[in-house]
Amino acid sequence: MLDSTAPVMTRHTISIFHVNCILEGARRQGVDTGALLKRSGIPPLLLQSSRSRVAQDQYARLLSLLSRTMRDEFFGLCSHPVRPGTFAHLCRELILCETLGQALRKGFAFYHLILRDFTARLSVNGNLATVSVSDGAEGECHSYARRIFTFFSWGLASWLVARRVPLLRVNYQEAERQSVNSNLIFQAPIHYNQPNFGFSFEARWLDLPVVQNPLSIREFFRQAPANLLVKYRDETSCSERIRRLLRRHLSDGLPTLDEVGEVLGMTPQTLRRRLRDEGQCYQGLKDSLRCDAAIEYLARADLSLQDVAIRVGFSELSTFHRAFKKWTGLPPGEYRYTRLRRALARPRAGQN
Repeated sequence: MLDSTAPVMTRHTISIFHVNCILEGARRQGVDTGALLKRSGIPPLLLQSSRSRVAQDQYARLLSLLSRTMRDEFFGLCSHPVRPGTFAHLCRELILCETLGQALRKGFAFYHLILRDFTARLSVNGNLATVSVSDGAEGECHSYARRIFTFFSWGLASWLVARRVPLLRVNYQEAERQSVNSNLIFQAPIHYNQPNFGFSFEARWLDLPVVQNPLSIREFFRQAPANLLVKYRDETSCSERIRRLLRRHLSDGLPTLDEVGEVLGMTPQTLRRRLRDEGQCYQGLKDSLRCDAAIEYLARADLSLQDVAIRVGFSELSTFHRAFKKWTGLPPGEYRYTRLRRALARPRAGQN
């Protein structure tokens, strides 16, 4: 009988698509992106495969390095830089608001004063609230700037009220990219080729009180931007419940869909339908979990490659080698070498 208690967590990884996009501004300005990748612990070879994925901490470190290197909180993606410290200043102002609605309107008005490339607005129509991020007067920024502004607006809104704001719909101006799996992050239907970026949610959430304060904001700044990447993922979704269950049995053989259904009290047909509604399938869920877990274990110097292979469910190292290269475009040994080399290069406590 499968055990569904005491869930074991494995962090979701991030598509290399986001790494390529966030580097576009630096490339245009002639910044050495290879050096930034290496300092972030991301093997540059990963950019050659659209299937590659990186750990959350790697991507968050890259964001921080880019911002500091370029002196721009929008990473050179807009027609003009946004000085470091701008976001922190805004957050200190937003925690003084009484409700989420007030905070969103104040935040968008603030950025309207300093951004020429796009404009964010909050509108309410009956029971539906909609955030739209549209092209500004300049209209020269990379579309990814509007995309990340949309994503972090939602993440910041969820942080302000200390709970996930459930979305009903997400709009992208871009065409659909199947490998990015944005619907798994938002847990809402993604509509592509739309006039604007943005998202919609029930208007009643605008009345939620802002609960953050000057004490909690210190921890928020210490963890940013990593704490906004997937902090408010919907842990109650069908795919997340299955993922937690599978994580407990990763090394001793993953259960069948029928066995998962018995534990969760659902028929296989119901599970397939719910996974399909969330943009997933059972095999894809198993593969993504194995990939995420492998990336997590490869960062540990105390585990051999054989140990990692066994922990993610492979009895043969050669089979794990082929699977990992299929998932990421890079052999596990080479991926590990880059990550561990950076970790070993960090100064130890007490050293200058």
